[in-house]
Formats: sequence, C-alpha cells, structure tokens
Amino acid sequence: MYLGKVRQRTTPLEDRASHSHRLQVVFPFIRLQKRDRSGNKAFEKQHHVAGQMTIMKPLTLLLLLTLLVGLTKGQPMPKTEAATFGAGCFWCVEAVYERLPGVQNVVAGYAGGTTKNPTYQEVSSGMTGHAEVAQITFDPSVISYEQLLSVFWKSHDPTTLNRQGADVGTQYRSVIFYHDDTQRKAAEKSLKEAQKDFDDPIVTRIEPLREFYEAENYHQDYYNNNPNAPYCTFVIKPKLKKLKLE
Repeated sequence: MYLGKVRQRTTPLEDRASHSHRLQVVFPFIRLQKRDRSGNKAFEKQHHVAGQMTIMKPLTLLLLLTLLVGLTKGQPMPKTEAATFGAGCFWCVEAVYERLPGVQNVVAGYAGGTTKNPTYQEVSSGMTGHAEVAQITFDPSVISYEQLLSVFWKSHDPTTLNRQGADVGTQYRSVIFYHDDTQRKAAEKSLKEAQKDFDDPIVTRIEPLREFYEAENYHQDYYNNNPNAPYCTFVIKPKLKKLKLE
C-alpha cells in the first residue's frame, strides 16, 4: 500500500539552518541569531546587506518625508516682493543682484517705454523709450528693499545721464521703477541719503512701473552662462570684485 512520500529525517542542526534560510528569504532585513558551538548567541557574520538596504531605504525616505510634512504643515510660505531697477546694461545689474542673500530670482527685461513686447534690437535703437532693467524677486525677511537700494547706488554711477561707461543711450539710464507707494517713498528717501556720497547731482529717475517685458532667453543669467565673454571679463567681473560679490 502506498503511504505517500516519506519525509527524510534531518538533524536538529540542519533544521535550524533550514529555518534560518527561510526567514532570511522572507525577511532579508532581519538579523538572525544562532548559537555557536559553545552555546552562546552570536550575530551572523554574513548579513543580507542588499536586501536590508532595499527595504530600509524606502522606509527611511518615507519617515523623512513624514517628518518634513509634519514640520511644515500649517506654516505659510515665505512672502516675496519685487523690485525693478535700471542701472546701465541689464547683464551687470542681473549679475550683481543674483549674488545677494535673500534674492530668489532676477529677470532681465525692459520697462518705461511705449512699445509693447519690444525686442532687444528695438530697445537698442533708443526709439522705444524703454530702459534695460532687472526685476528682482526677494524675501524681505532676509534682505529689505532699502538694502537693495543701497546696492543700487554702489553698483553704478547715478550721476551720468543716459550713460554707464561705454554704454550710451536712453536705454541705459539710471531709473528706479517702484511697485507701490511704499517703494516710492523708500526710493526718494534713499536717493537723498545717497546724494551725500556723490559730488555731482544724482540724475536717477523714480517712476511707477506700468509694464515689465521679459527680455529674450539669451539675455537671462548672461554672466553665469558666459563668464569668459569680453563684456563679462572686462566690465562685469571687475564690478563684482569691487562690490566683494566674487
């Protein structure tokens, strides 16, 4: 009579080894213990490191994300403000403000003219009325509008009309475009204080920002993208060193 397959007898040592193997297959991240010949417990020297890392990395990431959500839940996002300045070539202005703590973004563009959606060639002709400007997004809890104005006076010559160095034309005029009445008052006060540092009268205009047009892509982040270009080497880099920004 067939009684079925007879189970082969195993020794206790073999049973423990088989049990240990099955546990490590199912739970590769568990460190199993076994007794050595003296009967003392000892950690296995060979661990399933790959399996442990595979399981633990997602768990660790999930824990960190949970903690991060818990810490930021209910907290408002940092408030940002914008400032718009014209101080000659916008490549220079952009390079200066990008390096200030608290400044989150700087965009090169055009403002103050009558032509809608102007091109660089149109602005360069001097016929649009626009000035080359940089629009700065900043965190006022880190850097104030007044501090941005302080850098404005130090980063160019506000006493030369429609000119900064070799750049000549109304598009290179010194101008502050205020976004609200608070900025207007701050700009007017800052100008009076800055005049003490210059022998010649400051010719900077203070005007309301009516429209800002973003410049072409190749103008954005120009200095960082073209550090070895002649203008960057001979004009922007010395200015950054003078301001101790590089």
